[in-house]
Order: sequence, then structure tokens, then C-alpha cells
Amino acid sequence: MSAPTMSGNRSITQRHAVFAVFLIISLIVSWRTIGNLLVYSLHNESCSHIILVPLVSAYLLFAERRRIFRVFRSWGSVGIIGVLAGVVLYWVAIRRSIPLQGNMALSIGTLALMLVWTGGFLWTYGLASARAAAFPLLFLLLMVPLPDNVLAWTIHLLQQGSAEVTYLLFKLVGIPVLRQGLVLSVPSVTIEVAAECSGIRSTIALFITCLLVAHFYLRTPWKVLVFLLFVFPLSVIKNGIRIVTLTLLSIYVDPSFLHGSLHHQGGFVFFLLALLLLLPAFLALEKSERHRTTSKSQQPEGGIGRD
Repeated sequence: MSAPTMSGNRSITQRHAVFAVFLIISLIVSWRTIGNLLVYSLHNESCSHIILVPLVSAYLLFAERRRIFRVFRSWGSVGIIGVLAGVVLYWVAIRRSIPLQGNMALSIGTLALMLVWTGGFLWTYGLASARAAAFPLLFLLLMVPLPDNVLAWTIHLLQQGSAEVTYLLFKLVGIPVLRQGLVLSVPSVTIEVAAECSGIRSTIALFITCLLVAHFYLRTPWKVLVFLLFVFPLSVIKNGIRIVTLTLLSIYVDPSFLHGSLHHQGGFVFFLLALLLLLPAFLALEKSERHRTTSKSQQPEGGIGRD
């Protein structure tokens, strides 16, 4: 492939400048939504990842810029449709022309902003670059806060799963346990798997981590899906191990373990445990991915080889 010409370099620089101006204008217009989103992210543990999402997306665009911006033949007029759709959706969110409850207006407004940015990217760089940048652009969807009812349902599901796993683990280690819904009673201690103990924050962090790992190391869609499907059950298992560990430490070592630093700040330790539990699945999928790539490269040129 020949080196980029000076006119090509000038053209991509001009497009970068146009897109930067487009982003700045969109941020100015939507400053109220952006401000509300930042406040919401800082005050809700389940949404603390939102601040990092655009930074990660920008890094991915920069790291893969040679592949993404290799071809940009025409200005993607189709992107204007995305921009207009985003503008209409944003108008619905800020005008509240339909009844919106909870944080629904913020969710819709953020989603509208993602549409505007994606449409602006498509308009500026064209369809080929947008396809190459599909993952960083779709990654921005993680900025959209889950609606309150969806978030509450997810947290409840994690609570139920964690309580079930905790109950089974107590049985497995021979500790007498009585379960009543989300409340578990063992000798001298009664614990409740509250919403704060659901593990929603670590579950989201684990999902984002696995999503990035899959992007870099897995290429087959079904293998990516299988890998991501491990996140929820392993998060529940990790949370159950955490609850059982803290409870046993409080019984046999010191009661303060149920309220100490390991309880409030030890989530990272158990997050690493979840990653270790995921490692065998990842290695198996990644090995099969390498085997598939090697098999393709060894195929005779020109098509399918004979038996």
C-alpha cells in the first residue's frame, strides 16, 4: 500500500477539525444534559463508569486511527439522518412532551446525544470509516444511564442470585443456614443481601472489562457472545463468595469484618477473583480463535483444498 499523499493528509486533518468543531457545538448545546449526567454519575455508584466511557472510546479511536481513517472517499450524507434523529429525540427529552418518570429524560437525552455524535462521525468520515469504528462508537452507548426500573430489576436479580449462591455455599462448607428470601441466618449472625450488596457496580465493571478483552482478542461473534454471557453468573458467584467470606470471618475471627474496610473497600479483591474465574473460559476461546486463524492461513490459495 502506498504512503498517504500530502493532499490526503490535509483532507483527513480538515475532517478532524470539522468533527472537533461539531463535537464542541454539540457539547455547548447540550451542556445542561452533560452537567446532569456528570452529577448523576458521581452520585450513583451503579453509574460511576459513565465518566470513563467517552475517554475509553476516544482512546480506541486514536489507537486504531490508521485502520479507521484509512479510507474516507466521500462525506457520508446518511449521517445527517442520524444527526436529525438525535436532535428530534433530544428535543423530546428536554421538552418532556411525553410523560417521563425517574431518570428517563436523562437516559433519552444521553441516547440522543450518542445518535448525534455517531451521525456526525458518519457525515464527516463516511461509511467505511464508520464501519471500521463501529466498536468505539457503539461503546459510547454505555454512557446512557439505565432507566430506574431497569436498574432496579437488574439489582433485584443480582440480589436473588447472590442470596441463592450464598445459601448453597454455606451448605457446601457445612454451615447451618436458614434462608427467608434475601435474609440468611447462620449461627450468631443474620445477614441480608441488600441492594447495596448486589454487586451491580462490579458487575458493570466486569462486563466492560470483558467487552474490551473480547474486542481485542476475539473475532468470532458467537465466541464474543459466549464470553460475555459468563459475566452475570460469575458476578453472582463472586458476590456469594464475598458474602460467605465476610460472614465466616465475622464469626470465627472478628465481628467487625461485616462492617470493616474489607466489606466496604474490598470489592477490588473479589473483582480480581471474578477475572481469575473467567480466565479459563477466555483462554479456551482465544486458543480456538488462534487455531481458526492458523487454519485459514494454511489453506491453499485460491479456495478450498481437496480432501
